[in-house]
Amino acid sequence: MRKKRTIIIAVIAAVVLLLTLSAFDTRLRVVSYTVSDERILSPVRIVLLTDLHSCRYGEGQQELLDAIDAQKPDLVLLGGDIFDDDLKNVNTMIVLEYVAERYSCFYVSGNHEYWHEDPQVLFDTVRELGIPILHGNSETVAVGRTTLQICGIADPACAEIEIDEDAEDQRKAAREAVTEKQLQSAAAGTDGRYAILLAHRPELIETYAKYGFDLVLSGHAHGGQVRIPGILNGLFSPGEGWFPKYAGGEYRVGETTMIVSRGLARESTAAPRIWNRPELAVIELLPVDQNP
Repeated sequence: MRKKRTIIIAVIAAVVLLLTLSAFDTRLRVVSYTVSDERILSPVRIVLLTDLHSCRYGEGQQELLDAIDAQKPDLVLLGGDIFDDDLKNVNTMIVLEYVAERYSCFYVSGNHEYWHEDPQVLFDTVRELGIPILHGNSETVAVGRTTLQICGIADPACAEIEIDEDAEDQRKAAREAVTEKQLQSAAAGTDGRYAILLAHRPELIETYAKYGFDLVLSGHAHGGQVRIPGILNGLFSPGEGWFPKYAGGEYRVGETTMIVSRGLARESTAAPRIWNRPELAVIELLPVDQNP
């Protein structure tokens, strides 16, 4: 009887240990998505980096950089909160300098860029590396036989810099106004091409979809921080609150597809990620006849 009880206790302890290890696993993972459209004439591979927050990925950021290189991307899109307003941004600079030298890149801001003591210094740094910042504008990009319109908007926090933090109604109105204005401007240049909107906050998808973007790429939600695979996709998001609808994954709103990366933040977060490994999102754009 005593031996049997010892075996049961050992088994329970082993299960608890395995569950604990898997719950707090913060190893980087690559998550792939496939999207097809008749305007995609040849394949395009996009790597989406969001919410890096200057977190560390090995010596010289090698773990993350190797993961990017392994995907052989045509485009690297930087979806906001690449910088952090608290951690030193040494790790961020390593990543930005590396991708800027090797890949065609585009950048939009997140809220943490605007919470930094001097956002303009950050944006100047990005531009000096030759990375275009898409804040209410777009650029036409040709990859093989496919022509894309890469559009972007600044995070709505850009409208709050000069507003008293206690004036919530005024801040909300300013956020909505600047988002609508930038969306109108960004969408104006699409001209029937397959249009990708790079926008930090997924909770605004209903607004994005009104402007006819084909694909929206976002982050911000950090995967809802806590997940229970197959049961709970996310517990809390800074933009959506408890049980966020758009914590991470692929969504469809009208004719618009949205992909939300769970992001790369780990040591920068106040609460640990649970069953929610940081991720590098890879989006494969394929011709209709090549989508399995």
